[in-house]
Amino acid sequence: MIAKNIFDFSLSLIGIIILWPILLVIYLCIKIFMPDGPCIFQQKRIGKNGTIFTMYKFRTMYTNHNGCSISVKGERRITPLGSILRRFKLDELPELWNVLIGDMSFVGPRPDVPGYADKLSEDDKILLSIRPGITSPASLKYINEEELLAKQKDPIRYNNEVIWPDKVRININYIKKRTLLIDLKIIFYTILGKNINNDWAN
Repeated sequence: MIAKNIFDFSLSLIGIIILWPILLVIYLCIKIFMPDGPCIFQQKRIGKNGTIFTMYKFRTMYTNHNGCSISVKGERRITPLGSILRRFKLDELPELWNVLIGDMSFVGPRPDVPGYADKLSEDDKILLSIRPGITSPASLKYINEEELLAKQKDPIRYNNEVIWPDKVRININYIKKRTLLIDLKIIFYTILGKNINNDWAN
């Protein structure tokens, strides 16, 4: 979708230009209140066609921890400042750079860490046919994912057996029905921090 590529590039460039003061303030806050490590968190993720790329986020955790790849609200490895950034999704603002350089899109399946893509069936690998996104219909359905996981006796098992398969299903439905209008609606709901519920997200 050429229009989607142009939209992603243009909006990410505008976003970086407009939001750079906020990005700078967050960077300095992390530098001051979380001096034990880098301000930007880098992690390898699976992108389009299964290629590995580096995703950028503001760091929200202490550097020396032995946590897993999923996050649960209230974890000790999340710093007080990090908790605020995660609550308002501000930690994901550096992903605008990933969109600008073409690794990601504004809307698409959230990129998984290496390992999860190996669990996809052949039919489900359609998820790797498009660029991963900052937000998606699955992200909106599970906008309170960390709170939900915190209520589970075994968060990792619940994520692997319930949440992740449901996200795969929702994102496949999105890929089959996606339009620029749907993308705009998802972005709008993401900005508002609201869940979304319709026939292509259920």
